[in-house]
Amino acid sequence: MKTPKSILIIKLSAIGDVVHALPFLDVLRKNFPDARIDWLVEEQASQIISGHSGLDRVIVSRRNLWKSRLLHFKSYMPLVREVSEFLKELRSYEYDLVIDLQGLLKSGVLVGLSKGKRKIGMGGAREGGWIFLNERPVPVDCEQHAIVRYLRVAGYLDCDFSSWKGDIPVSGSDKKWVNDLLNAKGNNGQPLVAINPMARWKTKLWESERFAVLADRITNELSCEVLFTGSNMDRNVIEDISKKMKVQPMNLAGRTSLKQLAYLFTRCAALVTTDTGPMHIGAAMGCRVVALFGPTAPWRTGPYGQSHKVIRADLECSPCFKKKCNDMRCMKDRTVDRVFEDVNNTVIERS
Repeated sequence: MKTPKSILIIKLSAIGDVVHALPFLDVLRKNFPDARIDWLVEEQASQIISGHSGLDRVIVSRRNLWKSRLLHFKSYMPLVREVSEFLKELRSYEYDLVIDLQGLLKSGVLVGLSKGKRKIGMGGAREGGWIFLNERPVPVDCEQHAIVRYLRVAGYLDCDFSSWKGDIPVSGSDKKWVNDLLNAKGNNGQPLVAINPMARWKTKLWESERFAVLADRITNELSCEVLFTGSNMDRNVIEDISKKMKVQPMNLAGRTSLKQLAYLFTRCAALVTTDTGPMHIGAAMGCRVVALFGPTAPWRTGPYGQSHKVIRADLECSPCFKKKCNDMRCMKDRTVDRVFEDVNNTVIERS
């Protein structure tokens, strides 16, 4: 197989999915050190790969913003110009190899619009995304972890994928910002435990009252300092959890960029989290994760690695991948005692 001199990776979203593709990038760069490697990504997840030493260019799609503008703008000419500039940038280079790691219509269309001699992707593509490829899809097992599936694509390209890192690049200024923040908050050297209680799906959520009790137990029984993370939209919910606690935690929701969050997790002894993007960021940065799973499959998209703990119910209906459910036993059956036990063991192992 001819060694590619230029490669375009198309992995648009979401944050956790982009994190899962970082080992694939590491493997490509190690096997093709002289190749030009670009990455097409959506705006929300672009922070994850910006400044990555393995990339020559990051092409950012603002698809969600364009959709919003399409619905609310009276004049569409600025939108047309911006989309045109994006397509011009996408098509400004002809690649030896275009790789679709998304496997959806939205990525397939961009594969079709890009200039590439070879256009490959994985088996199991949905929404007809496979029709834009010019080679037979690479067979993968959808029950395997996403990282493993992506590395099988690397194997298809004759890459040695026996070693990789997959961490998120963090600048010195990001590290300084986090360290200064923790110092300003009065951290006195106690071990830090992060809790990320929110998720996009309602079916992935655990009760706020349980997070409050858990956080108090971590503070009092493990002599750890608890901090909560999340987006700016999560801040009010986390403030509500804090009001239910006896000891006030740090509420850092909306206070950090994704890169600052990545470094913050390296400072933590453990991360307690629902199935959401920060879970994957923590795992990628070597933080030990205690993950609460309900409607989704941890063997497909859980925290990758042997040091993490996944808590899920052994129910016939799980995983169902439903965003709405009137039962939600898969999350309600997670007791505070069970979660605290795994946090306790994780902190002990980390110390």
